[in-house]
Amino acid sequence: GLVASDPDHLQDFCVADKTSSMPTKNKREWIHAVNVTEVDFFFGGLANSAVINNLVGSVITTANVEKIPGLYTLGVSLARIDYQPDGLNPPHTHPRASEIIFVLDGELDVGFITTANKLISKSIKKRRHFCVPEGLVHYQKNNGVKPASVIAGFNSQFPGTQSIATTLFTSTP
Repeated sequence: GLVASDPDHLQDFCVADKTSSMPTKNKREWIHAVNVTEVDFFFGGLANSAVINNLVGSVITTANVEKIPGLYTLGVSLARIDYQPDGLNPPHTHPRASEIIFVLDGELDVGFITTANKLISKSIKKRRHFCVPEGLVHYQKNNGVKPASVIAGFNSQFPGTQSIATTLFTSTP
């Protein structure tokens, strides 16, 4: 059989230079190790729930390489999603990452659609998790009467998000 994997790291870490003029999220200049501090590896933005003031009833707070430069080349990131009752994280994909969500509070209906057009869904409660394979259309909906929140983990420093409705109806021809 054939086996392939990413190469081992050649250094302990590589901190992205947020002031770099490099054009993409996955290709940046980096800060020399002697100039790195603890600030490059810290982000406190996931600790508290966000204020929700939109029509879908959810807010996503990301913790990716843009907010934590020390994630550069590590292949991981997080997000916190807060939902009002009946709040929705509308159908979307992450083209560069699989996702695992862990429910902090509340109860959510979650699901994804396979490439064979089969819906895989489940209702999950506090302290439960659900996984979504890379690139598949998925959603989360708070069907409870109380607010809900999750932490989502990704196997990419910048997983990307493509909202299905936005992609279909606001793209330029």
